[in-house]
Amino acid sequence: MTDMREWLALRIEQKLPRPQLRQGATGRPRRPVKRIIVFGRMPNPTFDYYFAARLEAPGMPPSQVVDIRHGNLAELDPEGAFIIICRYASPDVLSWMDAKAGRLSGVGLFIDDDIPAVVTGRDANLRYRLLLYFRALWPLRRLNSHLDIVWASTPHLASTLQLENVYVLPPAPPETLWRPRPDQPDRVAKPMSDRVLIAYHATGVHLEEHHFLRPIIEDVLAQRPQALFEVFADGRAASIWQGLERVSIRWPMPWNDYLADADNRVIDVMLVPLHPSRVNDSRAPTKRIDVARYEAAGVFAEGTAYGYPCEGAELLLPYSARIWRETIVRLVDDRDTRSTIAAATRRAALQMTLVADTGLEALRA
Repeated sequence: MTDMREWLALRIEQKLPRPQLRQGATGRPRRPVKRIIVFGRMPNPTFDYYFAARLEAPGMPPSQVVDIRHGNLAELDPEGAFIIICRYASPDVLSWMDAKAGRLSGVGLFIDDDIPAVVTGRDANLRYRLLLYFRALWPLRRLNSHLDIVWASTPHLASTLQLENVYVLPPAPPETLWRPRPDQPDRVAKPMSDRVLIAYHATGVHLEEHHFLRPIIEDVLAQRPQALFEVFADGRAASIWQGLERVSIRWPMPWNDYLADADNRVIDVMLVPLHPSRVNDSRAPTKRIDVARYEAAGVFAEGTAYGYPCEGAELLLPYSARIWRETIVRLVDDRDTRSTIAAATRRAALQMTLVADTGLEALRA
């Protein structure tokens, strides 16, 4: 039965719209870029992780960001504008580009998920998969006639797009996105008591990871009464965590609220498991940024997203329940080790930030 499901999912995936460059596209703007307009569902983490710092790099043209749900397109100046579609394009944006195509300097699309694999997979609920299809894939039928450039967040994701020219654009967050600001007097300092807060911030898209962590956390809490656990989960994922004491189930929140959440507190240990799957093979290491923001000791799954133990000082583990359980218990017991691991992730986040200095090379003045 599993093989039949996988075969059917693959057949459906082959029929889904995919990004294609317009006829005559060269992977460069059509003419000099006077300004950059970024369209997306704003604010969102994708823009902040990948574009916010790059657009401020030396030599980049002036830019503006437009929420596709509320932006006034009639006021936009298309003359020499390069359009960046950050994941999603609305029908209004597509119609605006149809009408202004001759005045634009080009159009680019940024992709940071293997969306066909998510749509045909089983982790996300049906409603989310349908929303993702209509927001990200269906518009490609019109968008492809405009595309000059496609960016992907990882080499593996780029390889799934079946395009000859795809630019890989790794995360490059502004330092303000992950380093706590000095003007936050109300930020809660790490407690000197024995209390240790462990967290997993994810959604139902990571259903397998929730199943993986649940028995691990149950054992850790049983062994270490000073440990607390919080999880961001909705729908089916939230139900996995019902019935456990010292577990706080939090509903996923809007991006700006999530950023503000880290302004006022820290987390001792943050978990970033990635179940081996096609979707996760294409993921970028963006959770590293969130871990650094909370000043937490990160526990990451080893693999293409976060690397392997020999590649740095961060804590990278194979996808083994026993190893994760033992490691989390050791971190609960050892404040100094938590501090060392947290510092390693902040150094890794800084290296990501430094990448932004090159801007978007294809669009530099």
